Amino acid sequence: MIQKNKTIKLVLTAFFIALGLVLPFVTMQIPSIGNMLLPMHIPIILCGFLCGGPYGLIAGFIVPLLRSVLFGTPPMMPIAVAMSMELATYGLVIGLLYHKLSDKRWGIYISLIIAMFAGRVVWGITSFGLFRALGNTFTWKIFLVQAFVNAIPGIIIQLIFIPLIVYQLRRVQQSEGMSNGRA
Repeated sequence: MIQKNKTIKLVLTAFFIALGLVLPFVTMQIPSIGNMLLPMHIPIILCGFLCGGPYGLIAGFIVPLLRSVLFGTPPMMPIAVAMSMELATYGLVIGLLYHKLSDKRWGIYISLIIAMFAGRVVWGITSFGLFRALGNTFTWKIFLVQAFVNAIPGIIIQLIFIPLIVYQLRRVQQSEGMSNGRA
């Protein structure tokens, strides 16, 4: 049973990696829309919720880098590298927190909000270091605008739809457990 569970998590992680590679094509025609809707974030956050922190970390780290190598977007330096750290943080933090808080009424939201904040902080620190190493500037204003102001539509989408998806998947999982004789 443990091996089966691990296999399911690996398959789901691969699915979320593929989804993270494909979903940005929806917004690719207008890059500013993609920057606002954050299409790569959603599969990684779901991976962290459904598969756990280590799987979310791996998926989050891989997707921006692999997308950069395969499709040239986002640009590897500094964007894809900083995003890989950000998304890895989302996947890890969500998975770890949700594991601890899943039985709490607001566990999904608490996990999601803390992970979103932590990921953005990691992105800011990484971006600051990478931009500085490349001889460019990265200020607090740039951080706040990119991490929060420009991302408001994506943040709203994540706060509305991710909990709904997780609740629905949890319901399906529970009903399957009951129909298989497990409670």
